[in-house]
Amino acid sequence: MREFSLPALYEVPSDGNLTDLIRRNAAQHADVAVMSRKVAGVWTDVTATQFLAEVRAVAKGLMAAGVEPGDRVALLSRTRYEWVLLDFAIWSAGAVTVPVYETSSAEQIQWILGDSGATLCIVESEAHQASVVSVQANLPGLKGIWQIEEDAVRQMSALGEEISDEALDLRMTSAKADDPATIVYTSGTTGRPKGCVLTHRSFFAECGNVVERLKPLFRTGECSVLLFLPAAHVFGRLVEVASVMAPIKLGCVPDIKNLTDELAAFRPTLILGVPRVFEKVYNSARAKAQADGKGKIFDKAANTAIAYSRALSTPQGPSVGLKFKHKVFDRLVYSKLRAVLGGRGEYAISGGAPLGERLGHFYRGIGFTVLEGYGLTETCAATAFNPWDRQKIGTVGQPLPGSVVRIADDGEVLLHGEHLFAGYWNNEASTAEALADGWFHTGDIGTLDEDGYLAITGRKKEIIVTAGGKNVAPAVIEDRIRGHALVAECMVVGDGRPFVGALVTLDEEFLGHWAEEHGKPVGSTALSLREDPELLAEVQRAVDDGNAAVSKAESVRKFRILAAQFTEEAGHITPSLKLKRNVVAKDFADEVESIYRA
Repeated sequence: MREFSLPALYEVPSDGNLTDLIRRNAAQHADVAVMSRKVAGVWTDVTATQFLAEVRAVAKGLMAAGVEPGDRVALLSRTRYEWVLLDFAIWSAGAVTVPVYETSSAEQIQWILGDSGATLCIVESEAHQASVVSVQANLPGLKGIWQIEEDAVRQMSALGEEISDEALDLRMTSAKADDPATIVYTSGTTGRPKGCVLTHRSFFAECGNVVERLKPLFRTGECSVLLFLPAAHVFGRLVEVASVMAPIKLGCVPDIKNLTDELAAFRPTLILGVPRVFEKVYNSARAKAQADGKGKIFDKAANTAIAYSRALSTPQGPSVGLKFKHKVFDRLVYSKLRAVLGGRGEYAISGGAPLGERLGHFYRGIGFTVLEGYGLTETCAATAFNPWDRQKIGTVGQPLPGSVVRIADDGEVLLHGEHLFAGYWNNEASTAEALADGWFHTGDIGTLDEDGYLAITGRKKEIIVTAGGKNVAPAVIEDRIRGHALVAECMVVGDGRPFVGALVTLDEEFLGHWAEEHGKPVGSTALSLREDPELLAEVQRAVDDGNAAVSKAESVRKFRILAAQFTEEAGHITPSLKLKRNVVAKDFADEVESIYRA
């Protein structure tokens, strides 16, 4: 199939903006908890009425500080309640939010604030403020900096006390559907980040259709979601706006180090994450079982869950014997795993990278279905996702209702719909290239099945052509190899080379578990063990699993374990965990060469 579409389930208001949602919630769901925030370490509900009042107070402060309609206001912070509050306050002041990752360097901050023309920057911490101040001399348009940890919300609210309700009401209704709501800068895997202009229409079309298509996951007064993704990432914004649109209760976690504890305390009904989160939960549970001497039981339970899920996709369904084994393991293992995820949830939505078929079946088999989706910054997050009632594991689902997916002759995925970005800020040439012929050219390679389910097989620019002329899409094999508990990252190499190789980094947490189990010296590291025969054999098993997914010509023949990690600080990965292949290839050129030495 070359093209597929679904009818829209939500009509975008032509003259509205996203602030309509919080006014509607206060009018229709006044006492419903739409937010929850930590107060003295305890989750405390915020009603729709309370949230609107706080937004209005801060919006008045922004107006008093000189923010005009259409101004760009930068927001540099971790994910927290104030992020959501400030985002809606910026929109209420008629302005445009420019999110900045809290891990951004001073150079990256300067580029984003300078390119967007931000007039105001709200930061979270003293360290963030210092980074902005260090480049402020190069940002003549920046008129002020506010700091959340220095009580910016209270200060803004006090500053805006002289602004009338009537003046704010006019400002809240000033933006229309086709006006910019935010400028989200891309990860910049191949160059300078580009600012994607997402309009209020983009978010209405995106979130309205997601909420309608996944209605059982967004029941007002019953459902809740815990946001631990970066709010600066477009996927995080989807969670934020969709939660407000539904509305369902939204909680924010700034640090995922204690995510398990937060899930247990908040008990969300819905989790949205990236594959690495779900891999970590699985690997941690397996490592704990092994440490307790129950590794074989866990592996049998995992294999049963996967077999059970696969059987659910067959006409005959699971056999009587499989149902019995599944019921036994549900009591012994699966219920405990669901408890780790909060105990109330039955669904999660995963995006950002492929989840992997085996992990998808594992989670569905334990009674916690992970619905995989696909999108980009330019598509305002999800442009395809699996419906809750017709999941196809191994695909990223059907198109967002109201949009069209087309597969070009060369396999590139093309998109059309109201959710798409309006263009790249200050970059007409890139906009014209990306939106050629009225279709957004994603740069991804994919296929559509007979039911319109999309599968992504790689990136056009990442296709490796070996010396023998074989085209290799690295994503397929990399994702399989990365699924092993010991593997942190994997990058396939081989462009112009006689065969395909791979650079592998090790997960430091699980390397410690593995080293202890295999009697290696205390304090062993990737550097000290990377030539260890047992470790090489274990990583080879991960590579063999990856090779099983591709042809012989595409398979990894040799790999090299790296002593170092791919880090954001070194420029190897983006804040959204995408590999900067050119940087990795340059920094580890000697390691690549070692793969091809005779």
